[in-house]
Amino acid sequence: MTSGQGSPLAHAGCLSRLFLCWLSPLLGLGKKQRLEENDMYSVLQEDSSETLGKELQNLWDCEVRRSKKQLCEPSLTSVIVRCYGASFSKAGLFVLSLECIKVIQPLLLGKIIEFFENYDPRDEHSLSLAYAYTAAISLSTFGLTILQHLYYYHTQRIGMRIRVALCHMIFKKALRLSSESVGRTTTGQIVNLLSNDVNRFDEITLNLHYLWLGPLQAVVILVLLWYEIGLSCLAGVVIVLLMLPVQTWFGKLFGLFRSKSVILTDHRIRIMNEVVTGIRIIKMYAWEMPFSALLTDVRKKEIGEIMKSSYLRGLNMASFFASSKIIVFFTFMTYSLLGNAITASSVFVTVSLYGTIKLTVTLFFPLAVEKVSETRVSISRIRNYLLLEEVERLAVLSPGEKDFLVELDNVTCYWDKTVDAPSLQNVSISVKPQQLLAVIGPVGGGKSSLLSAIMGELPGDAGELTVRGTLAYASQQPWVFPGTIRSNILFGKELNLQKYERVIKACALKRDMELLPDGDLTLIGDRGATLSGGQKARVNLARAVYQDADIYLLDDPLSAVDAEVGKFLFDHCIKGLLKHKCRILVTHQLQYLKGADHIVVLKEGIIMAQGTYTGLNRSGFNVVSLLKSNEDLLSRAVEPDKHSIKSRTTNHSNNSHSSLLQQDSNALPVETVHTMTEETRVEGNVSSEVYVRYFTAGCSCLVLLVIVLLSVAAEAAYILQDWWLANWSNGHEKNTTERISKMSNHTAPHQEKDLNFYLGVYSGLTVAAVFFGYARSLVLFHGLVRSSQSLHNSMFSVVLRCPVRFFDVNPIGRILNRFSKDIGQMDSTLPITFVDFYQLCLQNAGVVAVAASVIPLILVPVVLLLLLFLYLRRFYLQTSRDIKRLEATTRSPVFSHLSSSLHGLWTIRAFKATDRLQRQFDSYQDVHTGTWFLYLMTSRWFALRLDGICSIFITVTAFGCLLLRDGLRAGEVGLVLTYAMTLVGNFQWTVRQSAEVENMMTSVERVVEYAKLESEASWETEKKPPPDWPSRGSVTFNNVNFSYSEDGPLVLKDLSFSLRPSEKVGVVGRTGAGKSSLVSALFRLSEPKGKIYIDGILTSELGLHDLRQKMSIIPQDPVLFSDTVRKNLDPFCQNSDEDLWNALEEVQLKAVVEELPGRLDTLLAESGSNFSVGQRQLVCLARAVLRKNRILVIDEATANVDPRTDELIQKTIRKKFSDCTVVTIAHRLNTIIDSDRILVLHNGVIQELDSPSALLQNPEGLFSKMVQQLGPAEASALIQAATQVFNTLFLNGTLDKALFNMKVFYSKQN
Repeated sequence: MTSGQGSPLAHAGCLSRLFLCWLSPLLGLGKKQRLEENDMYSVLQEDSSETLGKELQNLWDCEVRRSKKQLCEPSLTSVIVRCYGASFSKAGLFVLSLECIKVIQPLLLGKIIEFFENYDPRDEHSLSLAYAYTAAISLSTFGLTILQHLYYYHTQRIGMRIRVALCHMIFKKALRLSSESVGRTTTGQIVNLLSNDVNRFDEITLNLHYLWLGPLQAVVILVLLWYEIGLSCLAGVVIVLLMLPVQTWFGKLFGLFRSKSVILTDHRIRIMNEVVTGIRIIKMYAWEMPFSALLTDVRKKEIGEIMKSSYLRGLNMASFFASSKIIVFFTFMTYSLLGNAITASSVFVTVSLYGTIKLTVTLFFPLAVEKVSETRVSISRIRNYLLLEEVERLAVLSPGEKDFLVELDNVTCYWDKTVDAPSLQNVSISVKPQQLLAVIGPVGGGKSSLLSAIMGELPGDAGELTVRGTLAYASQQPWVFPGTIRSNILFGKELNLQKYERVIKACALKRDMELLPDGDLTLIGDRGATLSGGQKARVNLARAVYQDADIYLLDDPLSAVDAEVGKFLFDHCIKGLLKHKCRILVTHQLQYLKGADHIVVLKEGIIMAQGTYTGLNRSGFNVVSLLKSNEDLLSRAVEPDKHSIKSRTTNHSNNSHSSLLQQDSNALPVETVHTMTEETRVEGNVSSEVYVRYFTAGCSCLVLLVIVLLSVAAEAAYILQDWWLANWSNGHEKNTTERISKMSNHTAPHQEKDLNFYLGVYSGLTVAAVFFGYARSLVLFHGLVRSSQSLHNSMFSVVLRCPVRFFDVNPIGRILNRFSKDIGQMDSTLPITFVDFYQLCLQNAGVVAVAASVIPLILVPVVLLLLLFLYLRRFYLQTSRDIKRLEATTRSPVFSHLSSSLHGLWTIRAFKATDRLQRQFDSYQDVHTGTWFLYLMTSRWFALRLDGICSIFITVTAFGCLLLRDGLRAGEVGLVLTYAMTLVGNFQWTVRQSAEVENMMTSVERVVEYAKLESEASWETEKKPPPDWPSRGSVTFNNVNFSYSEDGPLVLKDLSFSLRPSEKVGVVGRTGAGKSSLVSALFRLSEPKGKIYIDGILTSELGLHDLRQKMSIIPQDPVLFSDTVRKNLDPFCQNSDEDLWNALEEVQLKAVVEELPGRLDTLLAESGSNFSVGQRQLVCLARAVLRKNRILVIDEATANVDPRTDELIQKTIRKKFSDCTVVTIAHRLNTIIDSDRILVLHNGVIQELDSPSALLQNPEGLFSKMVQQLGPAEASALIQAATQVFNTLFLNGTLDKALFNMKVFYSKQN
């Protein structure tokens, strides 16, 4: 993934770089058309993720080594300072020069006002000096513009570089985390580090220099004020000094609130990640409400902490607004009470100097303190993450001709020594080249742990483990990443067509490729969302086979496919294509043991027996009796794969495939594969509807009216206070003249009365300005944060109600991006930017009004200026908004890549692909950095031009005052010039902030877009079923057609059949037959056409919750959530502890849960990864036992368990659900051979429906053929079982003889 063109910045000249002329072509293009990703300039080499990441990583590694030697904690802060301190110090020179100019300007202003105070039309010398001072003011303003641009350019770029380098390090660390470390962090936390924590560096660099510059400037200004107004300046300085500790305390509070809110944000994103991952289960269980309550509760606590931060921000913003008023008030009150005459020059020099210090001390300095506090929290979180334990890779030796390739000598391993018994205990195994070793055993037996130990994922505690040769690994839960099928199989290897063809044939994928719309170039979504379970398993296996390794570790690859495909894979792939390789196969399929060269039987991590098949049989060891329970899976790390989503036509189970037998291949159905949709981007302006939605989401119309009235009152008080001071100074001028002319003694009491009058009004106006300013700021912040909360909740509730298809076509990273980054921006950055913009707008309006009342002609340049600004803003926004939207969409692949890589961690490391995935991550980051840098540069382009125009305006105003000097009073000139200089800073900052608000509103736009998504049918309708419905459990399908989308192909065609009450029906069929689609239709995951009745009630008329809560499902992919065991079994808390323990006992899990530290209240790890896959499947069975519904659907529930556990599950089902209607989808035919009837599906059509024994009497039937393909021994066992079941039913009189004689065949629909 790369950006379009090389950056012109690389070859730009000095002037082009200074004035950003190199951006003009892009801005011109943005005006003509919507910008696309390939219009963006690629990132410069020095800003690339790899360059920056390696540089910082090397310094961090040195720091970690140093700290180990000196036995101290490594400091990430000092590493960042070492790396970027020098370049950041250079930026300090720009800001120092900048602030020096700001200090000198008020002195020049004072000189101009003095000229007007002592104006003498005949004094040419004074006039020429005044012109010189005016020229100096003009030049200094232009200097400010250039210096400010250079300062922002450098600091923002340094912030960006730190962020990019840290992202590189965070991802690099993710690929190296040990299994224990993965258990101690979550996907949500890592996503939050990448989306929110690192962003602090973009913000902190802007104001950090003010930590030293603020106090320094305060001292300089104090000296100048002393010179200007003497002792009185101390009154103002005391106020400033009092504010500093308050600001510092605020900063500490910010850090405290941030550290609390960030933990809650992690928690919220983790829940969101689990909801999106397990959405299918949540919908089928009708568990939306408890999850909604859980997330809303976390969000409420998070908003509580954010609200406290926002109130502090509000106080900070209001302090900035009010501080200058308070400072000037106390200064002049003291000044006048000490008996000094208030003159225009003293007033305006003082006000201007305080204005300078106001920005630095009450805005930039507290902002720096706040950002330092927040950044310290983020740095400590990132540091703790970077110090997590890494996996120690085994040294892989090169294989000798006669060596054992894998040797374990008395190896003992623990996943977690503090909690667990050893996962492997005194295990000794040797595997030769070209040997096939089969590993079998019951649940928690340690089979997957054995493979983990060989890969180096499970740390060894004792014994010796040697691996000679390269490894390839096929995980038990197939891992596929977003991309094409071909890229998933090649996994970074060169394409060798002959070898590739051999691999896809051996993995039974050839036919699938022919049926898919784009063949092997079909895009598959997050976690293989567009493939069936079996296709995922075979792609996963093909990836391992294509690697051409020395040793193959195959973790139960045959579970996800049916018997026919399983046999094909075993014969053609494991025993065929890989026959000259060393293979270690974990399996539950005992029929393949005969083909193994050596068998190891594991139980509780101990080898119970090992030898050849005949050797074990001869020694009287009963393999089958040992297999007591289900499968051991896997890493604490990896989440279970999301249900096979898109192609619902088939499924893990159903899945199988296909292609294999070429003569039958034409009859195979086309699987529906959907490609991922492009992420949507809105065009043009952010619509007014989005603004209205944002402001009204958190405030009623009455509150909005109160905010407007408060704002007008605050602004009026603000301006009147300045006007009154100017008026007072003019009054003093008059009083002085009168005193000189009359020399009268009567003036003293009049003067005192005058002073009291002026001071009284001045005090009242100051109090009003401060009170209204604070009130406005706090109410605004409160309203905007409430809006964010309200929009988040409405987005979440809409996403939760989306049809399953939405989650199939949108990757997890894309959805999480809106819940992490966009919501993060709405919580913190948008409110502060908007409040700033809003206050500035009102201030500017006041400034213009005052200036116009003194020099009406000033309105002419102001109006021209405004029109020019608005034109520039429109021109800039056309490009900037597109870039900002692109910046948001180019961020999604970064998160998707992280999420996908975390799920496939073991595979990535086994294949030594970490470097390649790191490079891919860097390329995604570079695309994002390219757009982000352009976003920063276009905003600098805009600011530079605005500042330039403002400098011209100041020049015109200053010279205008001199040219129109006759008839102007000193106070008026002071007011106009100070306001013009304020205006210049404010006006362009306002226009920039308005553009920034518009850009940030794209986050609101993205959230509002998700809040309008199409919903599935209502959860509840007016038609309610009877309380005891369904009392019998009969199900009728009447001409049902089903597809996954409006325009998708039909995957069930004209199905009509009935299930009698309490009937047990097995559903079988090849891949794509439509077995899992049958379940989707029954649960209305997409709306079927036709009629489905349960106990005579039409299901389409019921609410989805009324329907789904009355059926139980044991799903194909067991999904657990990171909550307590109790909440996983019973989220609504409807059952007693006794019921829960009984249910666990029924499913053989009671002993396991009793051993957990908190028993039922033990918190499960993310996705329940502290249970094996088999144990997770049993938890799902326990849920069904607790629900006590009359209809139970079992979708491939025993795919991951050994035959003995399968048998136990079947017994539990027969006992607990004897009076229920049970529909079992399975590819192990022995699972459903004892059903009352078997429904055979082919290509979405019913081929056969009858009792097993009746179906087996027709040798041409599809079911009969499926049984025969298992081999003579297995087939005769199944026929015997079917006959036995029939005889039992017949003898019990349960089955009517007439029913047996009647054959139900459905003609094929050709």
